[in-house]
Amino acid sequence: MKAPSPAGPAIALSGLNLSLGRDAARVHILRDIDLNIGRGEAIGLVGPSGSGKSTLLMVMAGLERADTGTVTVAGENLRELSEDELARFRGRNIGIVFQSFHLIPTMTALENVAVPLELAGIDDAQDRARAELELVGLGHRLHHYPAQMSGGEQQRVAVARALAPNPSILVADEPTGNLDEDTGKQIVELLFAGYEKHGATLVLVTHDPALAQKCGRVVRLRSGHIVDGQ
Repeated sequence: MKAPSPAGPAIALSGLNLSLGRDAARVHILRDIDLNIGRGEAIGLVGPSGSGKSTLLMVMAGLERADTGTVTVAGENLRELSEDELARFRGRNIGIVFQSFHLIPTMTALENVAVPLELAGIDDAQDRARAELELVGLGHRLHHYPAQMSGGEQQRVAVARALAPNPSILVADEPTGNLDEDTGKQIVELLFAGYEKHGATLVLVTHDPALAQKCGRVVRLRSGHIVDGQ
């Protein structure tokens, strides 16, 4: 595993609280979270269902807004950015892999990877998308649509899409959750290979203790609190 760089944390969270819902239905999801993640570090986020780990990942990626506290990612205070600025920031800095793939069904594998690059203003978007898909073993599936691919192939497309912008931060939320064991292992190998190739910081949410242990540090959550690995 890559050692954290001394250049300062890739992700710094301080005094983080987040609640969802309203009035009597309001639930305190994250409670007083303080966490620093070094540049180049690989972190496994673990905990029981409902512990807040996926929500914490979404806050790091700028997909959820905290109620209080500071969220500094790649040197940017995310709470100070507008929604448009956040979207541009994610496009430049953060690769995201979800459990359920989140591919656009009307786009081919190549388009699913290339279009976000084009929206980010990257000139060689098609070439870069093709190269990433070949790296994940899908050079023969460039013009296939998600419905024409297996779950494992769709997740490979999602990994290629996350890695294509050369992100400094890679986040993955239960990336093997919808896959069989052998396919899941292949996806994990691709994720870690991409993390190392791009020199990125990796934050991985998982229920799998063996997968979490592949990371350099394991952070455990329970009831919205960090209980270990801070």
